[in-house]
Amino acid sequence: MSPLEQVLAHAATAPPSCGDVRVIALDGRSGSGKTSLAGAIAREWDAPVVSMDSVYPGWSGLAAASHMLVAHVLRPLARGEQPVVPTWDWLADRPGPLLPITVGHRLVVEGCGSSVGEASPLEGTRVWLDGPADLRRRRAIDRDGPLFEEYWEMWAQQEATLFAADHTRDRAHIILEMDPEAGPTDR
Repeated sequence: MSPLEQVLAHAATAPPSCGDVRVIALDGRSGSGKTSLAGAIAREWDAPVVSMDSVYPGWSGLAAASHMLVAHVLRPLARGEQPVVPTWDWLADRPGPLLPITVGHRLVVEGCGSSVGEASPLEGTRVWLDGPADLRRRRAIDRDGPLFEEYWEMWAQQEATLFAADHTRDRAHIILEMDPEAGPTDR
């Protein structure tokens, strides 16, 4: 079974976790394939995607982003209210606008910290993606360019600290490890 099939199979049997909305969260280390898998899930599932890259409040904001996701997206959905996605203006290094998002009965959330802390019980399918650090680093820098290279070590340390304290991987329903040739694969 492919990673996509595995995630969709779990989501099909998981009850709605956020009011009447089924939420799939793709979490894990940078460069592990979360964004690519989220796109495939969103197409198959006909669901919007919230990318944590839009939410992080700057390069040192990984730990704060999960709370922002819960406060602005997940809790409002659980209450049947209109969610908004908080954004960060990376060029101006300040908060950006709150963007309304239309969510039917399905939502995909992807990015480091997407299933941390208070977010976890509001997500019916939690997926952890990971892989060798050198491969993840190369993929992330190829994707995001030289700017991310400058911040890689700082970001990786934030990931290590956050995920160790939260035990995020241990609470995942599905764990996927990268195949160096093909991207994330079943583990």
